[in-house]
Amino acid sequence: MSKEPKPAGMAEFSFLPDLVPQPMEPSTPVGAEGHRLRMRQRLLKAGPDALADYEMLEMILFIALPRRDTKPLARALLARFRTFGGVLGAPPTELMGVDGIGEAGAAALKLVQAAALRMMRQDIAAQPVLSTWERLTDYLMAAMGHERVEQFRVLFLDGKNKLIADEVQGTGTINHAPAYPREVVRRCLELHASAVILAHNHPSGEPAPSREDVVLTTDIVRAAATMGIAVHDHIIIGRGKWLSFRAEKLF
Repeated sequence: MSKEPKPAGMAEFSFLPDLVPQPMEPSTPVGAEGHRLRMRQRLLKAGPDALADYEMLEMILFIALPRRDTKPLARALLARFRTFGGVLGAPPTELMGVDGIGEAGAAALKLVQAAALRMMRQDIAAQPVLSTWERLTDYLMAAMGHERVEQFRVLFLDGKNKLIADEVQGTGTINHAPAYPREVVRRCLELHASAVILAHNHPSGEPAPSREDVVLTTDIVRAAATMGIAVHDHIIIGRGKWLSFRAEKLF
């Protein structure tokens, strides 16, 4: 049977529009998807130690940025912030300063940091702090060791030396964080704390105490003693190391 000619000027169209190929959304290349699958399997079978730092960052980022090749981003982050911990501890604004990270990538990295710190803090809170000293210093190193400015925090303890709260009392400059004995004592009374552990970081990386650090600690110890509150220690966190005032007999 011969086809009837179309009337002149009539446009050609389909009566089955659902069968007409539609533009496809961009998707992750097969090679990249295979790479991600292999890393997931390696993580689940062999554990996190089987992954290099840049691979860990890759995996975190491709959850937040599923259509991006995250390997170059992971390497760029390590080049800028030097270590895995340095990346997680970097301020969000600096993370977003790395081309391609954006808000989603920065939020994913800070979420991983927050999850790790929460897990460590809950482990500390489960038993008397003084019996978990190594865990406490590990937690403080993770929480403060990568801060770019000084941060003064207080760990408030109950009568059994269990953690009630961990609070940042002041954030300042690269070599000073404001802290006031009366505010520490006031907060102790509000939380019904019987003891505290003081902590602050030195962004320079060296935990040696300054004269001001010693004077402030002495003032807090005296103010707390008037209300029957003990100061167990003051810990200075550096980069990869820490110093205990109690161990150094500085009060």
